[in-house]
Amino acid sequence: MQFPPRWESGDPRAWAGQVRGTRRMSPWTTGTFLLTVYTIFSKVHSDRDVYPSAGVLFVHVLERESFKGEFPPYPKPGEISNDPITFNTNLMGYPDRPGWLRYIQRTPYSDGVLYGSPTAENVGKPTIIEITAYNRRTFETARHNLIINIMSAEDFPLPYQAEFFIKNMNVEEMLASEVLGDFLGAVKNVWQPERLNAINITSALDRGGRVPLPINDMKEGVYVMVGADVPFSSCLREVENPQNQLRCSQEMEPVITCDKKFRSQFYIDWCKISLVDKTKQVSTFQEVIRGEGILPDGGEYKPPSDSLKSRDYYTDFLITLAVPSAVALVLFLILAYIMCCRREGVIQLVHHSAIQKSTKELRDMSKNREIAWPLSTLPVFHPVTGEIIPPLHADSYESTNMPLMQTQQNLPHQTQIPQQQTTGKWYP
Repeated sequence: MQFPPRWESGDPRAWAGQVRGTRRMSPWTTGTFLLTVYTIFSKVHSDRDVYPSAGVLFVHVLERESFKGEFPPYPKPGEISNDPITFNTNLMGYPDRPGWLRYIQRTPYSDGVLYGSPTAENVGKPTIIEITAYNRRTFETARHNLIINIMSAEDFPLPYQAEFFIKNMNVEEMLASEVLGDFLGAVKNVWQPERLNAINITSALDRGGRVPLPINDMKEGVYVMVGADVPFSSCLREVENPQNQLRCSQEMEPVITCDKKFRSQFYIDWCKISLVDKTKQVSTFQEVIRGEGILPDGGEYKPPSDSLKSRDYYTDFLITLAVPSAVALVLFLILAYIMCCRREGVIQLVHHSAIQKSTKELRDMSKNREIAWPLSTLPVFHPVTGEIIPPLHADSYESTNMPLMQTQQNLPHQTQIPQQQTTGKWYP
């Protein structure tokens, strides 16, 4: 935006319209112009540099109050703007943050917190974090950069490290400076080190913990790792006692003498405490001894040249199809020979055909039977009266059900044939 020469030089008469040849500005125009200038300059938020140390907990709070001035105060005069504001953080040029840096914001009405523990690999490399603030009421955004210059620590890493699990705290509550300071003070009273630093803070949800039920103001829990330059105190070593280990295996609270120094504010799960002594850790690096199974050094790897000859895969394609096809054809011929050309199979087929043919012939003969009637079924001539008696069967009687012999019955006026008795006498 181009300003008049007297505005750029700082002449106060320019704002009041007292310069000859200028037009006096009304109060409403003056207020609108000042608001526009304030808004434009507030959008250009300067970068901020921070200098954390490697191996030491880094905490940076994104305060909503510092970003409220970058959004126009649209509410009525006399009302306090409490717009919901959320933040998005990412490494410049990348969609996410570095692996060691975490971010948390519970609600749009709470501050955001960036926290983590830088590693030694990041020393001397500036890390630029882009912070974008979103006003959820006006849908406006504001952005500025956070430049993290990681410094090397002289006493990094601290050789004795202890990780505590605090059950009655959330991660954003533990990141508050006064709460973290109280916890480090309690640890220092128990441990009595010369140097004590908070190394890292991790939410229990990042360790596979479950989201607590929204009853009784339950907390998700937080892991806090601290480091010191002196060995662990006897109080911290009590966790390794066999009696306390047995109580932990039975899901009972161990007996720790210094627990009362934390109990007033922090509820520590002593069964989940972890004690790490860096001075006793043996290096896992082993020198490679050449022997059986170890290939000799082939020197520097030389990739193939760009000018590679083209290869014809037509022959390989045919072989890939021809070999399986030939094997399948041979198997088909063997199966056909077994099923159709074996002697036992031919005999069984012929025998079955003969039985089927004979059965058909018998059925045809039974349906088309034309034979002479037996004499017993012909009409009978009565020898006395000369009367012809019809046969006992009907003319339409089916040949398949016709009996071969007709049953003789005593008809009226039929002459009785005398029967010979055993005494040798004859009776009519």
